[in-house]
Amino acid sequence: MMTQDELKQKVARAALPYVKDVGIIGVGTGSTIRYFIDALADFKADIEGAVSSSESSSEQLRKIGIPVLDLNAVGTLDVYVDGADEINPLKELIKGGGAALTREKIIAAASKKFVCIADGSKCVDVLGAFPLPIEVIPMARSYVARELVKLGGQPIWRENCVTDNHNHILDVHNLNIMEPIKLEQAINNITGVVCVGIFAMRPADVVLVSKGDEIVTF
Repeated sequence: MMTQDELKQKVARAALPYVKDVGIIGVGTGSTIRYFIDALADFKADIEGAVSSSESSSEQLRKIGIPVLDLNAVGTLDVYVDGADEINPLKELIKGGGAALTREKIIAAASKKFVCIADGSKCVDVLGAFPLPIEVIPMARSYVARELVKLGGQPIWRENCVTDNHNHILDVHNLNIMEPIKLEQAINNITGVVCVGIFAMRPADVVLVSKGDEIVTF
């Protein structure tokens, strides 16, 4: 039986064909993506550069010799590869466990194809068992939390966590997200919210999941 790390490594390698012949790629954040960046080292001669969703991924890319580019200078990306904390059958996601959700959502929005890679434990029927991360402006934290309670959630401040954008994260527990797009829009409309970790208005285009010995694509 493969360990979770081996499953992550396997699915990370399965994403490589999607970035073949793509000069500039979008790269996400997280433990599965670390394996993906490691795997890119063998192809770095073919990669002009990458737009990265976090300082930690940028550092890892530079270490293997892939230039990190500014999205403003690049424009639309052909492919973005990232992980997820939860994935439903419609390819709608919860992301933000690593606190990089805002930059991840920006790059996903600016990409023609969003390839999501994960181990099988991330697949769920209904989103919400994983606490929903929301990036907020620090002064709005308690106001936003009160508004989230009205939506039926139980927000908990992720203490000692400051995002790359110098904001705070609220993790919202006890949500059963039956209508992801509707909830994404409602939370987006709360003043002080920078970004909500529901990726439903812009879901993944391709999901690769490692289940046992096989890679399932949907």
